[in-house]
Amino acid sequence: MARKPPERKPTEAELAILGVIWERKAATVREVFQRLGETQNIGYTTVLKLMQIMTDKGLLERDSSVRPQVYRAARPQQQTQRFLLKDLLDRAFSGSPGNLVLQALAMRKSTPEELNEIREMLDRLEERES
Repeated sequence: MARKPPERKPTEAELAILGVIWERKAATVREVFQRLGETQNIGYTTVLKLMQIMTDKGLLERDSSVRPQVYRAARPQQQTQRFLLKDLLDRAFSGSPGNLVLQALAMRKSTPEELNEIREMLDRLEERES
């Protein structure tokens, strides 16, 4: 049985590109370049090269049957976020989700809606464990 290649962590620049693609579901290099250009100074060829690298790394999938080529994320946003969070959890918090959550909550004020959502999630987790 063939082993699945290890998942590659996206860099900060790659996450910015993924953010545009997750938002749009699919995008051309020009669309990504235009969207990123609204908030940062980045060249078209830089975006193109990054998206080619991301395709090689398995972060993006390219549809070469159309012109211009269209790119899609290889994995859903939530799956990538969970992968990054697990990596952070293991490296910075010794695998302790409690410490990670406490640090995250201490960093910024949460909205009442976010706090209610956290309470509901904790209640569901307690119900599962009892």
